[in-house]
Amino acid sequence: MQRASPALARYTDDVLFGDLWKRDELSPRDRSMVTLSVLVGTGKSAQIRPHLERALDNGVTPVEIGGLITQLAFYSGWPNAVSAVKIADEVFTERGIEASAIQPATTELNAKPANDGERENAVKNGVGKIAPTLAEMTNEVLFDELWLRQDLAPRDRSLVTIVALTAGGDADQLGFHLQRGIENGLTREELGAAMGHLAFYAGWPKAFSGATALGKLGN
Repeated sequence: MQRASPALARYTDDVLFGDLWKRDELSPRDRSMVTLSVLVGTGKSAQIRPHLERALDNGVTPVEIGGLITQLAFYSGWPNAVSAVKIADEVFTERGIEASAIQPATTELNAKPANDGERENAVKNGVGKIAPTLAEMTNEVLFDELWLRQDLAPRDRSLVTIVALTAGGDADQLGFHLQRGIENGLTREELGAAMGHLAFYAGWPKAFSGATALGKLGN
């Protein structure tokens, strides 16, 4: 990098890793979750390996990495997730992580949020009239199963989803998920810091779109 683009090398060393990654608005673990969500969600396979290794060093567990990839299969597409699975498997093997350490401790699902009925009815009465299969899968697979799995804490599941939507340019879907993220334990400060972090990995325009959506969120 130093030879081909010395300015990029300087920004990488001095700003990205020398400053941003050291800021305490987000923990190193959360910064790894944000970074992986961008890279997996946007299919940047060439950059996933070093950040998977960094995530493990920063306290993200193999179970959580598997949960992150599974979550993003639904929000960023199966091809991106399958590409990431291959790399994760290689990293786990190299680190001697046994298959048992990758399996969630329980297959029991968390309880549904008390206000989920309103969301479910909105899907049925809206998208359900246009794309019934999409509505069915949204309610029965995404929100009655995926979102209730215990391989990611609800807070982290919201974080990776919000980051992936922002990185994918899907700002019109952010309002619901930002509100859900707050309900799941994320703070506005953490969400703002996530936008600042992902700017370096997804680009400034997408980060600004995400920050704008966050600014529109009601109290």
